[in-house]
Amino acid sequence: MKRVYNFAAGPAVLPEEVLREAAGEMLDYNGTGMSVMEMSHRSKAFEGIINDAEKTLRELMNIPDNYKVLFLQGGASQQFAMIPMNLMKNRVADHIVTGQWAKKAAQEGKIFGKVNILASSEDKTFSYIPDLKGLKFSEDADYVYICHNNTIYGTKYNELPETGDKVLVADMSSDILSEPVDVTKYGLIFAGAQKNIGPAGVVVVIIREDLITEDVLPGTPTMLRYKIHADNGSLYNTPPAYGIYICGKVFKWVKEKGGLEAMKKINEEKAAILYDYLDSSSMFKGTVVKKDRSLMNVPFVTGSDELDAKFVKEAKAAGFENLKGHRSVGGMRASIYNAMPIEGVKALVEFMKKFEAENK
Repeated sequence: MKRVYNFAAGPAVLPEEVLREAAGEMLDYNGTGMSVMEMSHRSKAFEGIINDAEKTLRELMNIPDNYKVLFLQGGASQQFAMIPMNLMKNRVADHIVTGQWAKKAAQEGKIFGKVNILASSEDKTFSYIPDLKGLKFSEDADYVYICHNNTIYGTKYNELPETGDKVLVADMSSDILSEPVDVTKYGLIFAGAQKNIGPAGVVVVIIREDLITEDVLPGTPTMLRYKIHADNGSLYNTPPAYGIYICGKVFKWVKEKGGLEAMKKINEEKAAILYDYLDSSSMFKGTVVKKDRSLMNVPFVTGSDELDAKFVKEAKAAGFENLKGHRSVGGMRASIYNAMPIEGVKALVEFMKKFEAENK
């Protein structure tokens, strides 16, 4: 069976080596005589799996000892509520809105307190990152919230807002592990696993210990308190055990590839192949301001809805899956996460050249 090139935004492509290794362990993990799917989360074997996953992630991202790593459920979207419930002590937060997910996080925050939108790029369909210089943060804001990479629109922060003593909270769902990150610049980082880490069903939270307290908003459910999960090593209840197991394997795969510096290099190379073609094409055009282009998500259009639809259909027939753009942008989008091989990007560009020549 031939595998397709899967350009989905999430759930997304996983490293083939990881899938093969997991397949080999499906019926018997490490001599236990059972699958990880069947294993008690209280067992010694699973304790080893979750501890190894955390250890490898800490090494990859150089996570300091005063940060906790949590493997939670509810996806990134549940963090939109969990963050204000746990961190919005003054009931005020500053948000920079650069896409649908940042917008949804701001809307959720409004349930719990005052949300100040400091800057937004909605005026131009989120095709750029707003100028961050001279932003005035609210004196009483508990944190400043950003979405680091915008999956739908293909933009990314190349610089961070200078928040001073304000806690910076970042949604890194679609670019975590794609390049090195200085964790100390953030109070909290979270990422839904289903884009660049592992299968859907896990969300990774990296949170500074001083932000984990009993002092949460009244009515915060037990399951939505960071302290509960931190105190119980992400095992307060049955975690998404198999998902965490695959995440751990992906972390090891990234480490074996040379870590985040090596990942950045290959991701820049992959993105350049696609962006260089888009910049030279007379048919296809990128939709994002050049300086704010994402390494992970590349939206593009022909300018004709009919031609876009034809391209997506013919690309699918040729083995290029999930290239249809998000409904709010239209056109096409190629998500080229860590696990997308460079051969896949090269093959896509060759197909685009052929399509352009045949449809002039």
